[in-house]
Amino acid sequence: MAKFKHVAVLKGGWSAEREVSLVSGSACAKALRECGYEVTEIDVKPDIAETLQRIKPDVVFNALHGRFGEDGCIQGLLELVKIPYTHSGVLASALAMDKPMAKQVFAAAGLRCPKGMIATKETMLEGDPMPRPYVAKPANEGSSVGVKIVLENDNFYFTAENWSYGDSVLVEEYIPGREITVAVLNGKALGVTEIRPKSGFYDYTNKYTDGKTEHLCPAPLPKDKFDEAMHIALAAHHALGCRGLSRADFRYNDTDGKGLIYLLEVNTQPGMTPLSLSPELAAHAGISFNNLVQMLVEDAKLGS
Repeated sequence: MAKFKHVAVLKGGWSAEREVSLVSGSACAKALRECGYEVTEIDVKPDIAETLQRIKPDVVFNALHGRFGEDGCIQGLLELVKIPYTHSGVLASALAMDKPMAKQVFAAAGLRCPKGMIATKETMLEGDPMPRPYVAKPANEGSSVGVKIVLENDNFYFTAENWSYGDSVLVEEYIPGREITVAVLNGKALGVTEIRPKSGFYDYTNKYTDGKTEHLCPAPLPKDKFDEAMHIALAAHHALGCRGLSRADFRYNDTDGKGLIYLLEVNTQPGMTPLSLSPELAAHAGISFNNLVQMLVEDAKLGS
C-alpha cells in the first residue's frame, strides 16, 4: 500500500531552467496519476508556502530545476512547513549547486576533478584567466546554462553583454575526450551513458532538443572504466549526502593513453523529460518511468 495519497508536483518556478522544469513536472504528474495518486500540479510562485498550506498534500514531488529548486531553498521551505519531499535535502542540494564548494567536497573525498579556479567577472573581462583551452561556467546554474568552452583559436572574449550569471565564474581546464554520465538511485549506480552531440558540445539546446544528441546506453567503454565511472558517481553521491536520485557528469579522456575519468558535477534534481538521461538509465536497469517516479515519492522524507 502506498505511504502517500496526495502528491503536489512542484514545477516551473523562475530559474533559467523553467521551461525544462515544466516538461519534467508534467511528465512526472502524468506518471503519478497512472500509478493511482491524487496529484496537484503547482507552477511555483513566491507564495508557494501559502499554496502548500492551503492544498495540504501528503508529499511533494520536486520537479523544479535550477535556482530555488535545487539549491537548498525550496528544500528548506518544505522543512519549515513539514511536508516530505523527493530528492536530496537542504545541505546536499546547496553543496551540489555551488560548483566550487562541491569541488572541495569531491577533492576531500579523493575524487578527480578538472583543475580550476574561481575568477571574478572583472578578471574575465580583462582577458583569459588561464591558458586556453578552458571551460568557463556559472558557479551555481544547472543544465549547462551559461557554459562556454574557449578553445585555442576561438575568436571569443568575455564582454558585459555575453555574461549575465553573476560576479563569480568557475574556470576549469578543458578535458578532451568523451562525455559520460551515471545515474544513482537510492544508493545504487544504475549504469553509464555516453553522450554524443551531433554538433558542438552538450549545451542546453543539445540537451533538450530532440535529435540533437545521441545517447549510447550502455556506454561503449572498457569494463574497468565503466565500473570506475559508476564507483565515482556513487562516491560523489555519498560525499555530498545525496538521497533519492542523482546524476554525475564526467569527461573520459581517451586521447592520451591514460584513460583518466574526471568528475564535473553532480545533479541532485536530474531532468525527467522524455529526453532525459536518468529515466533512460533507469529503464535500461529495468525500472520503468512510472516505477521510478513512484519510488522517489515513496522514499520522500524530511531531513537529510
